Amino acid sequence: MAITDRVSRSGRSNRVLALGVGLAFLATACGSSAASGPSASAPGITATTITIGSTQPLTGPAAPGYSEISKGSNAYFQWVNDHGGVLGRKIVYKYEDDGYNPTNTTTITRKQVLQDKVFAEFDALGTPTHLAVVDYLNTEKVPDLFVASGCNCWNTTSNHPYTYGWQPDYTIEGQILGQYINKNFAGQQVGYFAQDDEFGQDGVKGLDLQIASGNVASRQVYVPTNTDVGTQIATLQAKGAKVVVLYSIPAFTALALLTAAKIGYHPTWVVSSVGSDPITLTGLVKTFSKGAAGASLLEGMVSGAYLPALSQASDPWIKLFTQVHDKYISDLPMDGNVEYGLGVAYTFVDMMTKAGQNPTRQNVIDTLNNGKVSRGPGIVPLGYSTNNHLGYLGERIFTIIGGQAVPQGDTFVSTDSGPIKTFTGGTIAPPANGVPTP
Repeated sequence: MAITDRVSRSGRSNRVLALGVGLAFLATACGSSAASGPSASAPGITATTITIGSTQPLTGPAAPGYSEISKGSNAYFQWVNDHGGVLGRKIVYKYEDDGYNPTNTTTITRKQVLQDKVFAEFDALGTPTHLAVVDYLNTEKVPDLFVASGCNCWNTTSNHPYTYGWQPDYTIEGQILGQYINKNFAGQQVGYFAQDDEFGQDGVKGLDLQIASGNVASRQVYVPTNTDVGTQIATLQAKGAKVVVLYSIPAFTALALLTAAKIGYHPTWVVSSVGSDPITLTGLVKTFSKGAAGASLLEGMVSGAYLPALSQASDPWIKLFTQVHDKYISDLPMDGNVEYGLGVAYTFVDMMTKAGQNPTRQNVIDTLNNGKVSRGPGIVPLGYSTNNHLGYLGERIFTIIGGQAVPQGDTFVSTDSGPIKTFTGGTIAPPANGVPTP
């Protein structure tokens, strides 16, 4: 009886001890989970920061206008950081000058991945430059987010599963511009002036899907290392092109306008969105002509846009972006390049917010592929999915009138092979404080 009592008491004691240890462990585990918060979950992600890298043309032929894009993005990131960051983390944005030179792009990108240990490459600018590193980033499985180029080469999802564009691809844009030309300039001969790489080639593909070959008077190309475009413009004039479509970076849009003006050639200019910002072009024309020419050369120019026009001052996104601009980068003009930088930064923050408290690189890819990212300031939908990495799906035509981009008609969406459809989905409003929530 005494032995039995002793064993019984011992068993109860052990059970009580085990229960106490279990409860203590549960309490510790629960307390740890509740208090864990942000942690270092991937390269470039610490408990307090998200570090991303980018290559930008702060100097070189693409610098005029484009050098403002990264500063616009950085301003929005500062805004987010000052409003608590992304789920408690501040964004560290390392953007470096590659001079629009692919050799420099390669060196800088490898440094950012191997030494700076960035979580992702963000909005690296340029078709020829980024083609030099896209294979490397995908081999290293580094998210290659929102390349600042509309080349449809970013949509090779089987070869480049980590790469995503943001703006409409040039072929989609070319189709929408081509449709506008057919409708508004029927019967007129059309000329092309395009950068001699995938940028220009993709745009021409889209144009050719809409404009009959018999209506194309001449096809001219330029390379961004040669600023003499006299032969190309004179040929367009001699061939009788009454409408000239430009797939050109801003400096070469301005050079084309000035060169044409010197020989008395005044076609209707239709320009890709990447080279048509009126504030940037007005400044370039004045600089290149030493003040002899100005905004009048842009009057009537046609282009497309996938973000709200800056002339729409009452638009809530323009109000937000102007507020961010005025607080952080008031020394820069509030132009289309700054708006681009602010807009693409918003998409990045929205994506990171939805990727979760402690995101991995794969979380980001899954968030995009699952279509969870808001179109934010875009006037057309984003098309992100497992099979589409190109971003915005269309544009609205605008005409430059009195130095401002004035929207014209409907908004359109398409794919690389059509058909073109009218988009009637309207716009969405930004968050009250301008920062996305989960």
